[in-house]
Amino acid sequence: MRVNHTYGRGGPLAYLAAYDVHHARVFGRTEPRTGINPFMNLVAQVMSQEPYAGAKRVFWIVDNGSSHRGRKAVDRLASVFPNAVMVHTPVHASWLNQVEIYFSVVQRKVVSPNDFTDPTEVRDRLRAFEDRYNATAQPFQWKFTTSDLDDLLARLDRHTADCREESSAVPAT
Repeated sequence: MRVNHTYGRGGPLAYLAAYDVHHARVFGRTEPRTGINPFMNLVAQVMSQEPYAGAKRVFWIVDNGSSHRGRKAVDRLASVFPNAVMVHTPVHASWLNQVEIYFSVVQRKVVSPNDFTDPTEVRDRLRAFEDRYNATAQPFQWKFTTSDLDDLLARLDRHTADCREESSAVPAT
């Protein structure tokens, strides 16, 4: 017996999200594709509301994706939203970007396994997860302070100085 399987792709769906680290809040949207316009739509979604619209500066930490790479992207963002400052993570260091951690959770808990019948189902599941996340997430409380950093650097300086003294000591004969 022969069984034919047909795969009907319902069309592409891109999930874009911004993450406010101070409030542990995700701002997500789905678009038919990625690119400059979908990215700028996400920025407009966030920057059109308070506290972002009235803030002195809003830092947008981004990787080096094609929709927000380079000087043109920095200038484009600043021309539309003068209080928005784009900061690029180093290449191959998107793990430094907190929204990437959120995306890894979405990958594991929301879109895997990929058993959706159409893009609407994906969009609805993403939106439901985002709503649940925003209702329960708490900002990360850093315990390592600038004073802790100063102490660590001072200890490292002392250690380095001690090592230099030991290596320059001349043994007695």
